[in-house]
Amino acid sequence: MDVKNVFLNGDLEEEVYMRPPPGYAHSPNQVCLLGRALYGLKQAPRAWFAKFSSTIAKFGFTSSSHDSALFTRHTDRDIVLLLLYVDDMIVTGDDSTRISELKDYLRRHFEMKYLGLLSYFLGLEVTSTSNGYYLSQAKYASDLISRSMITDAVIASTPFDVNVNLTSFDDTLLPDPTVYRQLVGSLVYLTVSRPDIAYVVHIMSQFMGAPRTAHFTVVL
Repeated sequence: MDVKNVFLNGDLEEEVYMRPPPGYAHSPNQVCLLGRALYGLKQAPRAWFAKFSSTIAKFGFTSSSHDSALFTRHTDRDIVLLLLYVDDMIVTGDDSTRISELKDYLRRHFEMKYLGLLSYFLGLEVTSTSNGYYLSQAKYASDLISRSMITDAVIASTPFDVNVNLTSFDDTLLPDPTVYRQLVGSLVYLTVSRPDIAYVVHIMSQFMGAPRTAHFTVVL
């Protein structure tokens, strides 16, 4: 499920003023007092999460002590779980009636869009079979390769050459470490489904502060 215009749902605790938008007739010293959060406000994500948390709590859900974005409702007969990530959410449970009731409740409070059965969430492809659920990041990995412009690269037999000894003084400093950091960060997320690259990603993460050309070559 997806919440439309998610950050517009948050209630502000502080008084926040803004310049009137272009095209709005106003006196030279007039400003606008916001009645709710807007995109671009640093408080907007927090305000939205507070609003959602209080709303779903009224429906009997509690936030997990392990992950504040995981909300659960247990009874003697059923369990329903909801995982929230900004404006996207996964709803599951062992009672379809209770799940439908939750969806109806959320629609009464927010403008929602139902996206169907779970198939893709935060870069994870989800496949359901009679034997269980399977996770894949094939599309995520393919997009990462395309962004790195290495679609013609030769496939390596192992993630890392054990004979390579990297140090903080190899070659020259990268003039701009931004791309290196983006790639390593993306690879960290890829280890969710590819634990075989976890070791080399851990090694390359050690050079995030001052990456060099040799480090960038290994990442590619």
